[in-house]
Parts: sequence; structure tokens; C-alpha cells
Amino acid sequence: MTNADDHILEFLLNEGNREIVATPRVIAENINFNAGYVRQRMSPLLDEGLVEYYDEDAGFYQITDRGRAYLEGELDAGDLETDE
Repeated sequence: MTNADDHILEFLLNEGNREIVATPRVIAENINFNAGYVRQRMSPLLDEGLVEYYDEDAGFYQITDRGRAYLEGELDAGDLETDE
């Protein structure tokens, strides 16, 4: 897991645990990372089941229950294969 991964998941969970859907470009604009890098990180997050497509054709993502569990500390980063 990278620093960006945490920021991506936190953005998708949003304030007050209200989940949102967004494209990598929108995520990048809100977490101050390069859009290309955020787009690159979405694949490992998908592979780990931390995010899923909300609308694959439009490129919208949302956090999953597994992603929420990771942010809540119920899932250890060492149990994930996602790396830099």
C-alpha cells in the first residue's frame, strides 16, 4: 500500500463515512496527486478488492466493504499484496 492508496480510499469513503463515486481524475484533483498516478494505483486497489467499479464504462470507482475495513484497521496492510 502506498501513501496515495490511503488517500484514494479516504477520499472515496469521504467525510462522515458517506461513500462517493469518482473517476481517477476527480480523485486526483481532490487529494493533490497526479491523475496518471492515481489511475495507475486503481488497478492494484481493484485487484485487492478495496475498490470496485461503480460504472466501468464511465470509469467511476467506489470503495468496497473490504476497503472500508482496511481504513477502519480491521484489515492489515501486510495481508495485502498491493505494493508500490
